[in-house]
Amino acid sequence: MTATRRAALSALAAAAAIAMAGAAHAQSKTWTEVRVATEGAYPPFNFVDSNNQLQGFDIDITKAICEKAKVKCTFVAQDWDGIIPALLAGKYDAIAASMSITEERKQKVDFTNKYYQTPAMIAAPKTTKITATDPAAYKGLTIGAQSATTHASFAEDVYAKAGANVKLYASQDEANLDLAAGRLDAVLADKVVLQEWLKKDGSCCKPVGDIDTNKHMKYFGEGAGIAIRKEDKDLKELLNKALAEVIADGTYKKVQAKYFDFDIY
Repeated sequence: MTATRRAALSALAAAAAIAMAGAAHAQSKTWTEVRVATEGAYPPFNFVDSNNQLQGFDIDITKAICEKAKVKCTFVAQDWDGIIPALLAGKYDAIAASMSITEERKQKVDFTNKYYQTPAMIAAPKTTKITATDPAAYKGLTIGAQSATTHASFAEDVYAKAGANVKLYASQDEANLDLAAGRLDAVLADKVVLQEWLKKDGSCCKPVGDIDTNKHMKYFGEGAGIAIRKEDKDLKELLNKALAEVIADGTYKKVQAKYFDFDIY
């Protein structure tokens, strides 16, 4: 056998091995257990109750999806700032934490279809003279938002450029507390989250107005989805199928009614 022929056969063997490895990798994984992360500090979507248990809409709708998909789901609380890096590092398999599906995030992770979509809102002290969400009205004022969120990106890109001072916080609760203490002029966050806080603990403050999230989809994305690693396409397919069934059979509305008296989908 000539050296040229031996080299050609070796190349063919190597190509075949690569193809077989690729085919094996492409085979769908059988998911029996899914580890799910949430923040635990974003009521009513996710929070820790008096018994130190994770609760909220994110948790309950994910449990319903997992039950429909016939997989066991376990939940873990993870600080928001590190929630995507820990997913990529394999600490868990999915994130159900009201994470907006944005183009920027899709560079790092994949998402299921949306499981809800709500607008953003600005809240301010009841004594405020602010009457609109127009960025120009916040020149020289300090507006707070939770770091590493769509609201933070929007505040930094739009309100800061209009002359506002933007202060970021590790959690929404911290931003709300500073607003109540008079250390902020306003906060920007999810409307449902702010309404929940205003109703329970925010007697100091009031809603100023909604942000047109459709107009600013670049920042606010397509709604909230469950984040997964890009390579776990079989998990995405499994969860999307289960989500569609949860919506179709009325389970979604039952879970929604536990937390909201309006449609958040």
